[in-house]
Amino acid sequence: MTRTPEDISHQLLDAARKAGAEAADAIVIDGTSVSVEVREGALEHAERAEGTDLGLRVFLGKQQAIVSSSDSRPETLAAMAERAVAMAKEAPEDPFTGLAAADQLIQDWDLNALELCDPSPEPTAEALMQDALQAEAAAMAVEGVSQVSDAAAGYGMHRVHLSATNGFSGGYARTSRSTSCVAISGEGTGMERDYDGDSRSFQADLRDPSEIGRSAGERAVSLVGARQPETGSFPVLFDERISSSLIGHLLGASNGAAIARGASWLKDSLGEHVLPETLSLIEDPHRPRISGSRPFDAEGLPTQRRAIVENGVLTGWTLDLSSARKLEMTSTGNAARGVSGPPSPSNWNLALTQGDQSRADLIRDMGTGLLVTSMIGSTINPNTGDYSRGASGFWVENGEITYPVNECTIAGNLRDMLMRIIPANDARTYLSRVVPSILIEGMTLAGN
Repeated sequence: MTRTPEDISHQLLDAARKAGAEAADAIVIDGTSVSVEVREGALEHAERAEGTDLGLRVFLGKQQAIVSSSDSRPETLAAMAERAVAMAKEAPEDPFTGLAAADQLIQDWDLNALELCDPSPEPTAEALMQDALQAEAAAMAVEGVSQVSDAAAGYGMHRVHLSATNGFSGGYARTSRSTSCVAISGEGTGMERDYDGDSRSFQADLRDPSEIGRSAGERAVSLVGARQPETGSFPVLFDERISSSLIGHLLGASNGAAIARGASWLKDSLGEHVLPETLSLIEDPHRPRISGSRPFDAEGLPTQRRAIVENGVLTGWTLDLSSARKLEMTSTGNAARGVSGPPSPSNWNLALTQGDQSRADLIRDMGTGLLVTSMIGSTINPNTGDYSRGASGFWVENGEITYPVNECTIAGNLRDMLMRIIPANDARTYLSRVVPSILIEGMTLAGN
């Protein structure tokens, strides 16, 4: 008889108790993934993977240990539990570890409202290959595209179940469907590349493969003839495709684990303005059909909609149970974990307030500066917020895009940068992170 992730998780808890654990939690993830890559009109690579991963965390007082495996046979579960208990006996005490109290646990949830799992049949490898071939053909049809380095399509379905000796038991299934394309223009040292792609929970929501390929090709061709820009202080417009990285730095600095370590440039900024007062940053883990949605976190606590930044003011940290205990606060229901490590704070779906101007309006009004469409590498000082990243994109003169640029560096300080952001209104609302293009004036640009 086939055992479900729920069955296996409860068997792990039984084994942990038998081995002498005072408390324990178990996470079981099983799933299927299929991926197809094509090149020059033919199948390049196809892969199908199926598997089950298990993670067991046991407690002896304030000592904890974690073991993981991909083998769910009963004898393996018993061996895992015995090994975990033996490890916990040797582990140092952690005064902040431990399961949630019963009154902290989620009591009920509505999976159907979240629409995490597409009920339609799994696509065949042939169907995936046809999507990838369509994307590749559309990119190659763009004048100036010399080759497509990668065209791919994929599907995944995963089930996760979490059980704990505090009485929690819950799980859900999630599907994903994706198509991507990377196009190359030019020849030799003048080659440029760009990409497009889409990933959705439901097949029906996925963008057309031909549109994805054509967009990748057009983006690659637009970069031909790129050169270094001027050096100086200029406005920089972060394209919507990469602007969420700026918000990612804000999230990293407001993560409870970083705050508890004292390694954050925001550590003393609770209740202070970190964005312009017209902007808020909302986390909502209950948006239907979105990859970051979930009813509960990795410790069985209910997830919740909350304003991380409200009217420019930082309202709180992102916390799991351990970081909340260290800071003498309450978990925000943001614990995430895999099978081989303890929970840690993580953010779910996010949305930054959009502006009332289009990206074209911001380009027109920025005068002379840089439109960034791609970034590589980064030097971010977590304690000071000093920021430096390699960038490429397009030079803007008198409010108009004039030529592509590459091999330049943009620098500033995140605290100052975020207080000066001007958002456009072009965010894609179906993404997990809904962040529009962002203009920041007065950044340091190092080119030729």
